[in-house]
Amino acid sequence: MLRRSLLGRLLLLALLGGRLAACGPGAAPAAPTITFGASISITGKTAKEGEYALDGYQMFMDAINAAGGITVAGTAYKLRLRYYDDQSDPELTTRLYEKLVTEDQVDFLLGPYGSGPTAAAAAVAEKYGIPLVSGHGSAGSIYDQGYRYILSIQTPARNYLSGVLEAILAVDPQLKTVAILVEDEPFSREVGQGAVEYAQARGLEVVANELYPIDTQDLGPQLRTIKRRDPDVLLGAGHLQDALLIVRQAKELELTPAALGLSVGPSSPQFRDTLRKDADYIFGSTQWTTSLPYRGDDPWQTPAAFAAAFRAAYPNYKSVPYQVAESAAALIVFQAGLEKAGTLDREVVRDTIAGLSLMTFFGPIRFDQRGVNSAKPMVVEQLQTDGQKYTVFPLAVAEKPMQYPMPPWDRR
Repeated sequence: MLRRSLLGRLLLLALLGGRLAACGPGAAPAAPTITFGASISITGKTAKEGEYALDGYQMFMDAINAAGGITVAGTAYKLRLRYYDDQSDPELTTRLYEKLVTEDQVDFLLGPYGSGPTAAAAAVAEKYGIPLVSGHGSAGSIYDQGYRYILSIQTPARNYLSGVLEAILAVDPQLKTVAILVEDEPFSREVGQGAVEYAQARGLEVVANELYPIDTQDLGPQLRTIKRRDPDVLLGAGHLQDALLIVRQAKELELTPAALGLSVGPSSPQFRDTLRKDADYIFGSTQWTTSLPYRGDDPWQTPAAFAAAFRAAYPNYKSVPYQVAESAAALIVFQAGLEKAGTLDREVVRDTIAGLSLMTFFGPIRFDQRGVNSAKPMVVEQLQTDGQKYTVFPLAVAEKPMQYPMPPWDRR
């Protein structure tokens, strides 16, 4: 927060200096600007994920502006981001998107972090007919409302943990039982339901399907129930803080399934930094990794090149979370849509984006009738005992073999 405050003051001084210089004799007119609006979880439960999302947006804009901006019908436009802290609160998100549209008069909208806030933002986008490309809200319930103006670049939520189960079954076809621990909010409920359906379709028995409240600080009751059921696999559908709590309390209770997989958390640098060796063996579902073989028609083309560019701009990151890539991919969609549309007319831009079929460093992007990316698969990572994180599934792109089964906590 101190870093952001300092950067904000420096940016304000730079902007004021630019405005004063522009008033001087012979000053060139300011470049035309396209302003995007968003709320971001700078504080609250998902603040860390929000930080990743914000840095991804800003990295894209800085890179594109440095290259001359986006050209629409022969005019080069610089990009600007107007954002507010939604405190991880969907109700506040609604008010902030109203403010962005009615007071700030932004041109287009980007998504907040999380399915709850994204649902709130989608309703505002629909009310005012402003295109919103979402990089961080994958719950299907958002897109089942018949909205026209929100489009999502993510693989749907219900596919998150099915990939983890598929990966484990690839090394252990004798797997029999699964327990699932689910945060009581839209994204996680859909993740959990998708995992239940996939497990049953593969002949696995779901021995526990436990729900816990948002912002809980104690998962002991749910984990004790799961320990009594002795599952082969434990899956957690929640967010980063939930993932950290699951691992800590599973260790305290000596709950050690053969595999532990989490929907959000393992891809975050904070997960390893916080848990250290206790993060070993854990699987994480992810929208994207740096090792994927995609080659896109965008400024970075490959995941590895994007990761290198991001870390050069933000050297404090030890690895690049997928939320960063999602933010950049959402803006790639806007760039492609605006350049192809040749206008800033919102209706034309919306229809042009909906008809895009892109290959990007983030993967394929093609929208179905609901506005959901129907083309991109999920990926599975594992944190391994050498302290590194590797893509392990699909097997065709695996960097390392999986480490399986997970040993008891006291035998590591």
